[in-house]
Amino acid sequence: MRRFHTWQVSVVICVGFIVGGVCFGVTSRITRHSTASELLKGETKNVVVDSEGTIKLGRAADEIELDSLVDKVWIINSIVIDSDSTVYVGTSPNADIIKYTDGEAEKIYPLDTDEPIDKDDDDDEDEDDDDDGDGDGEDDDEDVADPNASETYDFSNEHVFAMALDAGGRLLAGISGQDCRLVRFDDDGVKTIFEPADAKYILAITLDELGNIYLGTGPEGRVYRLSPFGQNPTQIYDSRDKNILSLAVDTSGYVYAGGDERGLIYKINQADKTATVLFDSEQSEITALLLDDEGNLYASATSAKAVGGSRDFSSISAAIGGGRPDDGAPTPKNKAASSPISLKIANTAAANGGDKSSGDSPAKRAAMPKSAGHIYKISPEGFVTDIFSEMAVFFAMAEQDDQLLLGTGNKARLFTVDPETENKAIAYDDERSSQITAVAVAGDIAWLGCANPPKLIKLSRSFAPKGNYTSDLIDAGQPAKWGKLQIDADIPQGSKILLASRSGNVKDPNDPTFSAWTKAVEVTKATQLTCPLGRYCQYKLTLRTDSDSASDNDPLGAGSPVIREIAVAHIIPNLQPKVTSVKAVRPTSQQKPGLFQLSFTATDDNKDKLIYEIEFRKIGRTGWIGLKDKLTVTKYDWESKTVEDGRYEIRITASDERSNTTATKLAGSRISNPVVVDNTPPTIVDPKTRPRVRNSKVTLRFKLTDEFSAIGSVSYTVDSNTDWISTLPEDMIYDTTDEAFVIVIDDMEDGSHVLAVKFADAVANTAYKTFDIEIK
Repeated sequence: MRRFHTWQVSVVICVGFIVGGVCFGVTSRITRHSTASELLKGETKNVVVDSEGTIKLGRAADEIELDSLVDKVWIINSIVIDSDSTVYVGTSPNADIIKYTDGEAEKIYPLDTDEPIDKDDDDDEDEDDDDDGDGDGEDDDEDVADPNASETYDFSNEHVFAMALDAGGRLLAGISGQDCRLVRFDDDGVKTIFEPADAKYILAITLDELGNIYLGTGPEGRVYRLSPFGQNPTQIYDSRDKNILSLAVDTSGYVYAGGDERGLIYKINQADKTATVLFDSEQSEITALLLDDEGNLYASATSAKAVGGSRDFSSISAAIGGGRPDDGAPTPKNKAASSPISLKIANTAAANGGDKSSGDSPAKRAAMPKSAGHIYKISPEGFVTDIFSEMAVFFAMAEQDDQLLLGTGNKARLFTVDPETENKAIAYDDERSSQITAVAVAGDIAWLGCANPPKLIKLSRSFAPKGNYTSDLIDAGQPAKWGKLQIDADIPQGSKILLASRSGNVKDPNDPTFSAWTKAVEVTKATQLTCPLGRYCQYKLTLRTDSDSASDNDPLGAGSPVIREIAVAHIIPNLQPKVTSVKAVRPTSQQKPGLFQLSFTATDDNKDKLIYEIEFRKIGRTGWIGLKDKLTVTKYDWESKTVEDGRYEIRITASDERSNTTATKLAGSRISNPVVVDNTPPTIVDPKTRPRVRNSKVTLRFKLTDEFSAIGSVSYTVDSNTDWISTLPEDMIYDTTDEAFVIVIDDMEDGSHVLAVKFADAVANTAYKTFDIEIK
């Protein structure tokens, strides 16, 4: 739940966007950044962008100097912290264990090759020996090795995947490799207390409330239990999975185990050594299990193969709609104070042309890539909720202040997930390492283990004293004058927000032609951007806090500034509209001869409202004749029968006068390709043409001509017969404006007859001619 302090809010500043030095009548445009999806396009350094779309300072992070201790280390697999704040780090590939305390780091394992590692010689009377590891509580091997015998080990290609502290606060470490064993560190040195004969890897170690030790092993996928003293090893479950990657034990003694390959979570009954599948995930590995105080089990499920070729995607940016979960708490109200500042953004209507922010309409959930990593919450009753998903490999999970901390790769990011409020954030993003493979929490400190290259990071609960947020490029579409930047933010006492900006005319922000960053100025109100005229603008917000300023409500020092929204204004001097196309076509239907369908497109870089005027003229003439004006749509039907036949041009003029004044309005025009207006049918060249009659045979020879269109069709009928007979030109092709035809009718009956000829041009202008015929 977000907490507010009464002294954080005092003054509301509402300043409109005023841009000087430009033509009156041009509308300012507002770009708003208020959602995680918008803000995550920018760059962050020591600041956090959460799923609610807020920017605040990140946690102070310090890299611990391990120097030459990690020269031969690739991965930090596990971290354990004891009551004295001593940090133990387990690594690969040489099974190095590093101890860090009081600012000093030393390697405590492996020992020198000539130094022995003792077998466990603890002879506690209340524990039965079971050194053979078969789980029956007895020693079946008569030739038990001397517990005081010394052994040396080859440490090449060994790994420390899991560590823990036993009930006595002693360090337990699983050494994986050719010789797999569980070792314990105490004042007498390092002792091997268990060697599972069937295992090469100890991948998980956990303890129950009584201090019993549980191991998850591989490649046979078995779970072992040892007494608090590391004795009586008992196999409590043998799974079908190759490896048991994670373990947890509840207060009732049930053991939860996460496997690989099939992504199953087992619930193991220790009493009868049976198990049920609590949950079958869609991922291949259950990399971490965690129980909270209410008995909810959190499982980290991941599939490394799914991430390999995927695009970068963050579920933080996958909006699920406006608002926030109802946690029952009242919305905090601003109260006046003397020095803290609360900045607000002036309200603007959507019609102002500003870019619509996510708050204007419900946002749809962005599509998650399939088979991403997931965090599942499993209630004590067994109900499963997917509370977080990300296209990343999930390596480690811990809990701090009711939030889950999740270490991921192949970008080394630490996510925070609040199961109750749904709030998510990238709390830490390492610039050099590829993965965060281990996470451990001790009070207000979170320790992170990184890989490739290996690093140990100390993440405090206090804020970093300084952080930067650099926006993505804002594209005005044209060289623009940039106005004022406003923020919706709370700035506590002892904190401040600084603003710098720059501009350019190329899409690449790394191009050297971008202007230099302006001098950073403190933001206490709407602040003018002083970058040069340019198509692209970028702003940088620097958040600062005074760590020496503390209060009872905020013991970690002054709270971080919290930014909820950024708005940037720009203005483009009025630009001429462009008519980009003009088309005039006759409809395919023959029902409306003479009709032309006019269509056109136009653009305006100012996004002004456009109105259109249509004019025409006959080719060869200079004056235009108005056909239609004040048109708001881009289509019009022109009835061309109202003009004489000929070749015409159509001119479309687009005007932005409705968004400008008479002094600033502009217009743009485009002329169509010539169109032929032809509403006259073809004619017979010789009007004296008559049929020739010989006996009962009739022959009609004639020529047709048309001024503009090709001859389209000729047909004839006798004595008003409804069945018209088509004919072809003498050259057998309809292709020119002049065609010759011959119609021959044989065996006509004696008497009077009427021969009717129908002829049309290519645009369906049709005429008829009849001839009287007398057969004797």
